[in-house]
Amino acid sequence: MSNPPATANPGMDPETFEQFHEQLERFVRERLIPAEKDVIANDRIPDEIVAEMKEMGLFGLSVPEEFGGAGLNLTQYARVVKAMSYAAPAFRSIFSINIGMFNSALKNGGTPAQQAEWWPRIAAGEIACFGLTEPGSGSDSAAMQTTARPDPDGNGWVLNGSKRYITNAPHAEVALIMARTEKEALPRNAHVSAFIVPMNTPGVTVGTPDKKMGQAGSHIADIMLDDVHVPGDALLGGETGQGFRFAMMSLDNGRISVGAASTGYARRALDSALRYATERKAFGEPIANFQLIQQMLAESETEIYAAECMMADVTARADRGENTIRQAAAFKVFASEMCGRVVDRVVQIYGGAGYLAEYDAERFFRDARIYRIYEGTTQILQLQIAKHMLREFAAQG
Repeated sequence: MSNPPATANPGMDPETFEQFHEQLERFVRERLIPAEKDVIANDRIPDEIVAEMKEMGLFGLSVPEEFGGAGLNLTQYARVVKAMSYAAPAFRSIFSINIGMFNSALKNGGTPAQQAEWWPRIAAGEIACFGLTEPGSGSDSAAMQTTARPDPDGNGWVLNGSKRYITNAPHAEVALIMARTEKEALPRNAHVSAFIVPMNTPGVTVGTPDKKMGQAGSHIADIMLDDVHVPGDALLGGETGQGFRFAMMSLDNGRISVGAASTGYARRALDSALRYATERKAFGEPIANFQLIQQMLAESETEIYAAECMMADVTARADRGENTIRQAAAFKVFASEMCGRVVDRVVQIYGGAGYLAEYDAERFFRDARIYRIYEGTTQILQLQIAKHMLREFAAQG
């Protein structure tokens, strides 16, 4: 199936969106932040908060309006992610795959029938997950072991294999699974296809949620596929060999989401440090008066501002229909690394208290570490950025 050329996306009416964004910021500060201790203590988001998030339409923000969503463009989507990421990461994580990678794959590669079936379901709050990474392969798709073979008993497919570190797997009702439909194929990665797999399909099992360094309340787990029979229309786009392309297009969206999340969480950490620095006294005065504390605050503000500018640029480009593979990777690299530097400074500003679990700085430090890893590690994305630069240079002749 061929995809139409990208076109400009106007998104939600700007005035309506600003009203929604203001409402969302109040929800984050008045409802989500007060619930953080509960989320951390129980390692789960309270059911009533998930229900409120569904009622607000957060699970279908980027789904087209005619299918029950809000139809946000990428600029608006990133601003929502950034606003939600001011609170504990679990709140963004629970709906991020719906409005990010799963929605993007449906938009870019789904057939009209697949879109008509799944867009209303995820907009209503059915939780999605994205199955690319495996025990032996992450960025290296050539090492993928999960297979999809034609069903000998009918017009469908049989999937076997396992997926690892899958966000929301313990809660998901549907997964987009990448699998080999051929041993090898040209062009590169044409051996990978994508399948829409309901999680209640016989043969699908989910492992115990992994214990993690941070991000309490956000869950990842393995997905095991043992002779999982799916119908022919489970093949995304109705065509084999397109799965990796759809996955990479979706990952661009995911990388912008991680960049926006990193930027929002860095702002939360810096606000916490500002408050602490003005309240904590040493040598008879607030430590905010000390120039080296001010330096760390100023460096953090400068880097957050740079990330905010990158976010505005890359999302505007995407909404104009431009190819943003390189810019999305660059934004994710900068914002996630920036967030790591900011939370490190915040721990330093807190001093000894920053190392104690009773203070937020310690949690910020642990929570932020994963941003440099998922949706493409910093190192993999640096390689991707350089390859695109070299390819463009060579094309100029």
